[in-house]
Amino acid sequence: MPNRYLVTGCAGFIAARVCELLLEAGHAVVGWDELNDAYDPSLKQWRLARLRNRPGFSFLQIDISRADAVREWFATGGPSADSPPSDRPPYDAVINLAARAGVRASVLRPDVYYQANCIGTLVLLEQCRTAGVKKFILASTSSLYGAHNPVPYREDADTNRPLSPYAASKKAAETLAYTYHYLHGLDITVFRYFTVYGPAGRPDMSIFRFVRQISEGEPITVFGDGSQRRDFTYVDDIARGTVAGLTELGYEVINLGGDRSVPLAFVIDEISRQCGRPATIEYRPAHPADVPATWADVAKARSLLGWKPELPIEEGIRRCIAWYREHRETMRQIRL
Repeated sequence: MPNRYLVTGCAGFIAARVCELLLEAGHAVVGWDELNDAYDPSLKQWRLARLRNRPGFSFLQIDISRADAVREWFATGGPSADSPPSDRPPYDAVINLAARAGVRASVLRPDVYYQANCIGTLVLLEQCRTAGVKKFILASTSSLYGAHNPVPYREDADTNRPLSPYAASKKAAETLAYTYHYLHGLDITVFRYFTVYGPAGRPDMSIFRFVRQISEGEPITVFGDGSQRRDFTYVDDIARGTVAGLTELGYEVINLGGDRSVPLAFVIDEISRQCGRPATIEYRPAHPADVPATWADVAKARSLLGWKPELPIEEGIRRCIAWYREHRETMRQIRL
């Protein structure tokens, strides 16, 4: 039987792919997005346009931190959506992927991150409680882990010393989620995503920027010396894992990562090799909120969800380059 899901941040990088997977499986998806200017909104519109044409999808532009607006539209999902039957909750699950993301930007505007990531999560949890929606998925981040944690990072590591307002806001959201599980019985799965990349990715993330800039013969900027290591995870793997989390789990925090930590310099060399162009690199000091390495222990995802990452970074880069070349005239205009 098809289900009906609310996916917030639906015009975002990860959420758009999650929506596609749900729609391909025959489910109905109500998508919400604020369509803010945290990065170039034209890329969000590009993703959204591809969802609007799909049967079973409806969209509402809304800020999840606005409690009155969320309360008004929660039951119906928007002015174009049909009200669900009165004998069941409005949604089979809420997948909260709406967020302000990014470590460095959060240092400049911590208030915006708190509003979106903490207040927004609280508003949605409260609506789930009052409307009887029992399943809630929350997107969190590998940025919660710090230099004091051994790698690969396990979910039971100490995350009480976040290095950025972004990480702190996500830690607060995780804590709120547990409170609603404990007090109100919500079934909540929290995913800590590790450095997600792929076609139509965020333009402030390294792989999108490097693919475009190296392809166009432009210099790239590296903060630090390039030895910092990241567990890059392809967006399709992340979306598969997120959908798998819709099963009943109680309350769980689960890493989704590529299970392989590679130096940023390796990624730059691989993009240059596949593009057939050398990279011109401008080095800048490392940011104090950046950790030297990330690496996900994904044993819990394997055990609880039967999930594992499938796409190696080399193939992921190849797909990103092919996608950029296919959409070059549009994507070269995106503001970085």
